[in-house]
Amino acid sequence: MRIAIAADHAGFSMKEDLKAYLQELGHDVNDLGTHDTQPVDYPKFAELVGLEILNKKADRGILVCGSGVGVSVAANKIPGVRCGVCHDYYSAHQSVEHDDVNVLALGNRVIGPAEARDLVKAFTDARFTGEERHRRRLEMVKELENKYSRILVSKNADQA
Repeated sequence: MRIAIAADHAGFSMKEDLKAYLQELGHDVNDLGTHDTQPVDYPKFAELVGLEILNKKADRGILVCGSGVGVSVAANKIPGVRCGVCHDYYSAHQSVEHDDVNVLALGNRVIGPAEARDLVKAFTDARFTGEERHRRRLEMVKELENKYSRILVSKNADQA
């Protein structure tokens, strides 16, 4: 599986560990930064991973910051990205199976490295079930995304 991974400074150490782990599992990993612990802004890295998903250069993405929340909020602004913050095994696989989540967000200040590895394994091993109820709900989510994208485009055009 092609996986894009990135972190801010707070998630750097976990990203490095997960990158090596994913490679051990046989995944093709694209490390989009950051590459040290110097303070950086997490939205930049969430965007980089989101664009890899959007442009179909990655099948899945993994983002790490202090809590996982900031990178998740930023990534979910990109159309087609469904990012979930998961700090337990059930959510890590169920988010893919039911919600077709394509980006996993983790908090380096919330969970430890062993737990992070377990969650990444659950996330990468999981597949969307495609059950009718899950497809229906996913289509509803996509409709919301499209609806509000159109409203924003229309509103911006009116203001121009």
